[in-house]
Amino acid sequence: MISEFSGPVWRILSLSHADAPLVPAQAPEGRFHHSGQTALYASLSAEGAGVAIRRYVSAGDPPRIIQQARVTGARLIDLRGQRHTTIIWQDVRETGATSPTWQYSDHARMSGADGMLYSSRSRPDLSHIVLFNISDAIIRTDGPPITWTPPYPEP
Repeated sequence: MISEFSGPVWRILSLSHADAPLVPAQAPEGRFHHSGQTALYASLSAEGAGVAIRRYVSAGDPPRIIQQARVTGARLIDLRGQRHTTIIWQDVRETGATSPTWQYSDHARMSGADGMLYSSRSRPDLSHIVLFNISDAIIRTDGPPITWTPPYPEP
């Protein structure tokens, strides 16, 4: 079922993307995109953005920023609370199989949804969003980016 969503979202990006903070994912594949599909991933809280990117950051990485944006009137499919959408899709792809998470995004795209809401894998109390439609009518930055420093584990 498609529902309308409006509200703030957060993204953590490399400082080099500060001039284009709403650029879609650059990787050819992700949890909810493949085959050249457009996907912009964000979180419904700044904390959630930090949790989502944790597996992709390490000490010595280039500086990062956190950018708040505002989603307005997006038509989304809500998959929060559905654990089967939170599998580690990279492990499946390493075997050569198609990621099972793509069936959800492919269905949402065919249904005319602008994107989806889904639960964090490691913190189900936090939520993320993926947008397939990243037009100015759907998402805009909301203020300037700020410096973000990951909470690296103590040695």
